[in-house]
Amino acid sequence: MKKYLSLSFVIVVFTFLSCGNDKKKSEPEVIEVETAETSVEYNSGNIDVTFTDEKLAEVFKQYVQLKTALVKTNAERAGMQASKLMDVFVRIGANEAAVKATQDMMDSKDVEVQRTAFVTVTAEVEKMLQGAIAEGTIYKQHCPMAFGNTGASWLSERKEIYNPYFGDKMLKCGRVEAEIK
Repeated sequence: MKKYLSLSFVIVVFTFLSCGNDKKKSEPEVIEVETAETSVEYNSGNIDVTFTDEKLAEVFKQYVQLKTALVKTNAERAGMQASKLMDVFVRIGANEAAVKATQDMMDSKDVEVQRTAFVTVTAEVEKMLQGAIAEGTIYKQHCPMAFGNTGASWLSERKEIYNPYFGDKMLKCGRVEAEIK
């Protein structure tokens, strides 16, 4: 009996002390947070890569412009840049997958739809550029968190990470996966 009385006493004291620290407030606490609009300071710079074929140099140049629009989360600009890339694809006779994905980017005003199509555009551009670099380096970069942690890659003219799949939300998320020379 003494054991149960002691245990009951401990429970009552513990409950009293626990509840005593949780004083109810009549109004919820309001915390004001100032937010500044985030802008992505990223411009595609000089491309320090030379190609064995001038047409492929134009493909990469337009690809970088498209990637830059996605980094800046600008759907309108991405659609316009996809149109320019499409012109180059038509001139060089790009395959159906590249053309369809680029057309999807042109047709959509939703940056998330454009980012999804950009995965295919990247894969197709990477295939085109294999063995076509005369001098310099292209960086294949990867974000493991893109598309619900399935991950996605992109090509970059620079080593520094600027993520086209998250833009200003997670601008620096990613890693250099490979160097294409």
